[in-house]
Amino acid sequence: MTVNDATRGTAGGYEPGGAAARQARERLEQERHTRTAELAVLEHQGDLHSDEAALARFDTLRKTLEEVDAALARLDGGVYGICEGCGEPIPEGRLEILPYARFCVRCQQRRR
Repeated sequence: MTVNDATRGTAGGYEPGGAAARQARERLEQERHTRTAELAVLEHQGDLHSDEAALARFDTLRKTLEEVDAALARLDGGVYGICEGCGEPIPEGRLEILPYARFCVRCQQRRR
């Protein structure tokens, strides 16, 4: 998949219980599992307070987990895949690359 594929196309129907929603949940749960494991490794490796790079990575992982949890809540609420900026569907390609995306590419670029 290319970056262009992630910016065009339409979001699938993520109706709770549907096939697309199940696939999205699997991607999100896998993302959650991976990030949780990475956090555990960082915590086990040593003192986060004295290693700025490790602390920054820890914070990034924690924030990503919050985004994943928010995406799971959107999925449960039936609004997963809808851009929080413009209300339009987020392209499936973008959600495959970043399953916890809250914004379409255009709205994300505007936020910067």
